[in-house]
Amino acid sequence: MRKILIIKTSSLGDIVHALPAISDIARHCPEIVVDWMVEEFFTAIPALHPAVQRIIPAATRRWRKSPFSRETWYEVASLRRMLRDRSYDLTIDLQGLMKSAMLSWLVPAHRVGYAWSSAREPLATLAYQEKFAVPWTLHAVERNRLLAAQALGYVPEPEARYGLNPPTSAPGWAPTKPYVVLLHATSRPHKEWPERHWIELGRRLHDQGLSAVIPGGSNPERARAVRLASSIPSALAAPVMNLAELAALLAHARCVVGVDTGLSHLAVALNRPVVAIFTATRPEDTGVYGSPLAVNCGGKKQNPSVETVLQALTLSC
Repeated sequence: MRKILIIKTSSLGDIVHALPAISDIARHCPEIVVDWMVEEFFTAIPALHPAVQRIIPAATRRWRKSPFSRETWYEVASLRRMLRDRSYDLTIDLQGLMKSAMLSWLVPAHRVGYAWSSAREPLATLAYQEKFAVPWTLHAVERNRLLAAQALGYVPEPEARYGLNPPTSAPGWAPTKPYVVLLHATSRPHKEWPERHWIELGRRLHDQGLSAVIPGGSNPERARAVRLASSIPSALAAPVMNLAELAALLAHARCVVGVDTGLSHLAVALNRPVVAIFTATRPEDTGVYGSPLAVNCGGKKQNPSVETVLQALTLSC
């Protein structure tokens, strides 16, 4: 039985975009055992895919803060021993970055990745023993699928399937009546949607019988969630959640509206109706993808109206 290691460490959206490649491998190569190396904070996402046998946490973000500390050296050495003991036949680096390429060097196996013209950081390709060209014109989901397919010698079907086993229940504090999750927070301020639009949207959805649940990760995001919830009838500013709890909240929502953030992509992977709002990036490259329930609104230097988002919700729900 062949054993392969997938390397896709971060970010959340990038990890979600790699899930259909795992579904393809499970369908075309059911004899292959698939492990996944991922940043320690994101282990809850590969854990939702039944074809991933073992999740290998990496702490590259933490290691970068103290690269010469005894603790970092000890953890890297332990990771290397564990990777050696797993006896992988093949490593596929779906990330194409220097950090992922360096992690692939720790694995005593045949190393596969993107070709120089296809990698996000071309110098990463120096770590690979076999390289494949993948067009930049494809969506990120399809780039991952095509790289894995070329590495393992199969032709993927046209339809992308995320293949997740969703959490069985929502968090205990979640509303018992139908709710919509409003994902207002994103890593970059220029990707945000105006607060007045969120308030109007929440009020309109309340009139349609949906309670709004508004998460926030950082302190500023939680403060904004409280502001928004105070202006929307029956809305709830969500408590602090880990990624597994967020997945459970999304999985049981009636629908999800979010900006360009990894949680919007996760909601699609959990087969929820999603409207993604783009204000600074191109949805053609990394928009929500692979589901008839997923709709992208806006685009680079665009700011979709509340009415446009409501119309998109009508199409997706």
